[in-house]
Amino acid sequence: MQMDKQKLGDIATVEISGVDKKTKDGEQEIRLCNFVDVYYNWAITTAQHDGFMFATARPNEISKFQLKKGQVALTKDSETRDDIGVPTYIADDFDDVILGYHCALITPNKDILDGRYLNALLHTDYAKKYFACNASGSGQRYALSVEALNSFPVPMIPLRNQERIGEIFSALDKKIELNRRINQNLEAMAKQLYDYWFVQFDFPNEEGKPYKSSGGEMVWNEKLKRNMPKEWCAMTIGEVENNIITGKTPSCADEDNFGGDIPFITIDDIRGNLFVFNSQRTLSTKGAESQTKKYLPSGSLSVSCIGTIGVMGFIAKLSQTNQQINSIVFENEHNREFVYFALKLYFENAKAKTGNVFANMSKDEFASIKVVYSPKQILQEFHNKVVAIFDNIKNNIDEINALTKQRDELLPLLMNGQAMVNSDLLACILSYILISVYRNLGIISFAGNLPINTKTTISRL
Repeated sequence: MQMDKQKLGDIATVEISGVDKKTKDGEQEIRLCNFVDVYYNWAITTAQHDGFMFATARPNEISKFQLKKGQVALTKDSETRDDIGVPTYIADDFDDVILGYHCALITPNKDILDGRYLNALLHTDYAKKYFACNASGSGQRYALSVEALNSFPVPMIPLRNQERIGEIFSALDKKIELNRRINQNLEAMAKQLYDYWFVQFDFPNEEGKPYKSSGGEMVWNEKLKRNMPKEWCAMTIGEVENNIITGKTPSCADEDNFGGDIPFITIDDIRGNLFVFNSQRTLSTKGAESQTKKYLPSGSLSVSCIGTIGVMGFIAKLSQTNQQINSIVFENEHNREFVYFALKLYFENAKAKTGNVFANMSKDEFASIKVVYSPKQILQEFHNKVVAIFDNIKNNIDEINALTKQRDELLPLLMNGQAMVNSDLLACILSYILISVYRNLGIISFAGNLPINTKTTISRL
């Protein structure tokens, strides 16, 4: 179905932000929504307010770039072509949050264009192809000009249909965001238990009482320069688990090494994902088989060790990584959650001491990280208590990936008429979300995905 198109600049106002992260005398204190905030969020809500960094800005900058409900923010320039043109919807009004540099702020004409529809449209391959073809620069930095953004052709459908599409995608995004918050709470619960047992040393003693608080014997450990429970010791990560693999990139000169079904994981793929199912780049069987010793089985823990160190995630299926990542292939699964939290604590402490964790860490340096190590019985008990939590997190991430895929596939079908924009589809999605919430709360048992993965199914709704 052929649709009328209008240039974005004719139905919206596009402004390029130049507000930097600096704090300057004489300027007003504000919070800054930065490039990464735009890049990693489908929508910006007031729930994220306290996470925005402090900065300062001039009155005219505040007036122009203050975030308002209905707007769309977009990444305008970056080191890689794939990182530009990434949008997010501004779902709430903000009094003190403005958009930072390297981003564009789009204010739709509300009588013609719905912001949620525009945000969904800008997430599609249709928009990505346009931005890839119209970006300037090469090698070091890529950018979208105001002219390129204003010229973006927006397929126009009736405003009511835009709003309904916005409602559908808003519902899907709320479910995705709910899963993320649940996962944050679940990981916090597991970390609290780790801190209680392995930092405060109040693991259950033989009588089931907290060890240290009940007068358990503590001894000085010279390696770690601290007291720890009797029969505990200091060990390196390499001593706890000695199968550590540093990733490698197959020859880029041979294009046949890439584009297959084997995830090729980079730091960006891990960031924000406790379990890594997918990757931006993939390897072919030929590329992966050219470095067979670099295979990582499901359950391996990948840790960034070049650039920003300490970004961690568990491999969810057979994968390989690039050379910026060291991965632990566990021989003893009871060590898995303990090692994750021990490394997390190590990197947090390193950042607290230096102000950042930007450095390079060799495989030997990574393997030599010292941790407090308990008797195996305690490790097994800890594993038994938290493994279900980690499984729930993994399942929620898997669901997020499924919902994200379905979201990306749904918009083109809605726009070209293969799916009807009606209340039945929205009701179906909302019902699924409710069922999923109940499942997460343990009220009901439910398995399956939202039935919108085929054109046939959608057209029946």
